[in-house]
Amino acid sequence: MYLCNSVNLSFLNRLFSRSYNYQKMKRFILPAFLLFLSGMIYSQQRDLNFYLDQAQQTSPLIHKNKNDNKILDLDLQQTERILKNPEVNLESNILFAPIISHTSNSNHLNVVSNGSDNYSGYDLAITNGGQYQAFLSLKQPLLGNTALKVYSQKSDISKKQNDNSAFMTIHEIQQLVSYQYILCVKSKLQIKNGEKLMNELDDQLNIMKKLVENAIFKQTDLLLLQIERQNLEIDNKSFVDDFKGNLFDLNLLCGIKDSSNVDIQELNLELIPETNSLSHFLTSYKLDSLGIEADHTLTDLKYKPQLNLFANAGMNAVYLPTFNRLGISAGLTFSWNLYDGNQRKFERDKSNVSIQTLQFEKDHFITQRAINKDKIKSQISSLQERTLLIENQLKEYDKLYMAYQNELKQGLISVMDFKNLLKDITGKKQDYLLLKMEKQLLVNSYNYWNY
Repeated sequence: MYLCNSVNLSFLNRLFSRSYNYQKMKRFILPAFLLFLSGMIYSQQRDLNFYLDQAQQTSPLIHKNKNDNKILDLDLQQTERILKNPEVNLESNILFAPIISHTSNSNHLNVVSNGSDNYSGYDLAITNGGQYQAFLSLKQPLLGNTALKVYSQKSDISKKQNDNSAFMTIHEIQQLVSYQYILCVKSKLQIKNGEKLMNELDDQLNIMKKLVENAIFKQTDLLLLQIERQNLEIDNKSFVDDFKGNLFDLNLLCGIKDSSNVDIQELNLELIPETNSLSHFLTSYKLDSLGIEADHTLTDLKYKPQLNLFANAGMNAVYLPTFNRLGISAGLTFSWNLYDGNQRKFERDKSNVSIQTLQFEKDHFITQRAINKDKIKSQISSLQERTLLIENQLKEYDKLYMAYQNELKQGLISVMDFKNLLKDITGKKQDYLLLKMEKQLLVNSYNYWNY
């Protein structure tokens, strides 16, 4: 509806001059009220570092890696005791081998044969009447230092693998938590944009009410803007719901049992510069290769000479024991595997195949990493170009909005035109926000690979 011919411009000037003080007061009170309200809604302010710290503290993987290192220390201590300390046992064994003697035309049971040559029972050369043992035995390894050194090297490599696993878990946590945090920031900024648009539309509604009261615009024009205000409110409600959902997911990632509303601080991630140092991702391949070599060295231990000292003291008899059968014994045991069907060669071949597999996986990862980084940099460059174009568009939209606003006050444009402009601006600002957040997600992804 165009009313340029029927509008008294002097009347409009008086009308807006009278409403100036009201508008000025509203512009002061509204921010103060929103500030007070935000203090009630957002009880805490949290940034990305807070969530990263919480996620690391509650990560079961990091906790497991630390405990695995403790187990490795205990395993090495246990192995040292086995290889260097004596093993002392208390042993006992009683074996009865009675016979039925057939002497003097009679049969009678003898616990011990007493040299009988006509009997029913085990061969005396095997049993000698039984076995009666009760003694303390000792076994002392004599060549344990070499083996202990190998086990110590294997334990050291395993601990480095656990430390690297925990290190990479922290890096994974940083990427995942940052990603979810950016989603929360996106929802927060969408809410912020929506509230700003609703406030601007509220100003126009107050002006429109005055114009309707003075028959400059129709009641239907006011209703049209009020419906648009409701649409913005509905959209903003969906942004609030998105924020709550994203915040719950963020708390879930970080192990935070908290359902209260918090104020998420905005962030601006920057690309980490390229370095000439070796990527941390490749450390795991190096450690895995060292682990394979250490396992093979452990396997080789069974081909080393084995020398043990043994001793025992106590009773050891084959006839009914008496105290004069107490004694001691000592000696050495020696073993050395000379041939087992080339099992050692097979183990070496399997180790070489495993190392070749690791090398192939490493080369493939290096290629994938380079491709991902180049792809992300290309996407960021494209986003920056689109963002610049939308920034220029928004500047033009701001000029157009001010012109439409002035013309609306004078009744020179229709409400439908103003409504369509407002919708275009709303959509364009959302596009601009999404581009900014998409860039943050890409930067987060690039920093993950450039590590």
